[in-house]
Amino acid sequence: MILAIAHDTLAQIGNPTPEAPPVSDKILQLVRYLTWFVLLSGVCGIIYAGGRFAWEKWTGGGLESPKMVAGAMIGGVVATSAGTIMNAVIG
Repeated sequence: MILAIAHDTLAQIGNPTPEAPPVSDKILQLVRYLTWFVLLSGVCGIIYAGGRFAWEKWTGGGLESPKMVAGAMIGGVVATSAGTIMNAVIG
């Protein structure tokens, strides 16, 4: 009986259409700026790791830079797919 009442109440509410908050354009602009910064820092990290890799090969030191390249690439993938990941988790 309680379930029937809840079902009837929810059926009367209907399906509301989503509406953006008043300042959502500024928030989305900030998110775009942050995304751009993350991508720029990832590219800089890969360039730095490539230079360090060449230096390590030239001097005969230990190879730490491949881990840096992999970390920058994985971080970039996670950062650029954050919206998709959140939609999968929440939705």
